Amino acid sequence: MQDPALRTQSKGRALTEAELSLAETLERIYETGCHDFAQVVVELNTRGAALPSGAAGPWTLESFEAELKAINASHDAAHASDGIGA
Repeated sequence: MQDPALRTQSKGRALTEAELSLAETLERIYETGCHDFAQVVVELNTRGAALPSGAAGPWTLESFEAELKAINASHDAAHASDGIGA
């Protein structure tokens, strides 16, 4: 039987509401077959998705990359501090 902690081993902490919202929006975008990041950014803006950091302004390729890197770094830090499984 699989260790229950392994189901969330890549998560160092629970997702915030803003991160969950972004994840759900990205899933809907990817389900349409859109995988080009420039078009993903257009779709994020069209759908009115908020930047998880709370920063103001539209999505850009640069902000998309920065937001994903910030989320990843936060999870890495939590994982290093708290171990596997949020």
